[in-house]
Amino acid sequence: MLTENAKSTSEEKKADRRGFLRYLAGGVAVAAAAAAGYYVLTPQHPSGVTTAATTAQTTAFPTSVMPTTTLSQATVSSSATEIKAGLTVTSQAFGDGERIPPKHTCDGENISPPISWSGAPKETRSYALIMDDVDAPAGTFTHWVIFNVPATETGLEEDVPALGTLPNGATQGKNTAGRIGYTGPCPPSGTHRYVFRLFAIDTLMNLQPGRTKEEMMKAMDGHILAEAQFTGLYSRA
Repeated sequence: MLTENAKSTSEEKKADRRGFLRYLAGGVAVAAAAAAGYYVLTPQHPSGVTTAATTAQTTAFPTSVMPTTTLSQATVSSSATEIKAGLTVTSQAFGDGERIPPKHTCDGENISPPISWSGAPKETRSYALIMDDVDAPAGTFTHWVIFNVPATETGLEEDVPALGTLPNGATQGKNTAGRIGYTGPCPPSGTHRYVFRLFAIDTLMNLQPGRTKEEMMKAMDGHILAEAQFTGLYSRA
């Protein structure tokens, strides 16, 4: 007959063996998913804080359906406010990933392109827009900062004037060149990417005209309801 200690040791070995087999099975499943072209997302719980994005079980997504140009396809948390899907933003002047017409650059009239959006959450009280050259030699160059665009608006007309406060109440900040309003692409060499990011906000921000992108982003923290973007390209060659 087995002693109590022998029985305990035997049970521990069986438990270890079962745990090892489960570990192997999990590894095989993950490897198979990766080999089939899937992304495997494992929930993370930083600092013990659980969000809507981290309560889901580990999930595999095929690469063919991963989001490309529209942000916030899944509900995630941003401080105290959840970012929701559905917001889209486009320009009538060029498509996502297409060349920006010269009239909207330093080689032309240097006027802002028309922007349209739709699908904002019903809680939206204002919009904010940023245009960044993400390929600038000295780091990201911000070409346009505009915020407190009324929730009743569905876009920005072409050639927004360089005013701190627009007739509809929207406010413009300073770009990296130190000027209020829009300044068009003027890359020194090569083809640069110009990313237009639109934010649906649940409040009006208490910011004066001429604030920087960094100041605007700080004021938006915890108030972003939805976000979307598109990209234009430009080279002077």
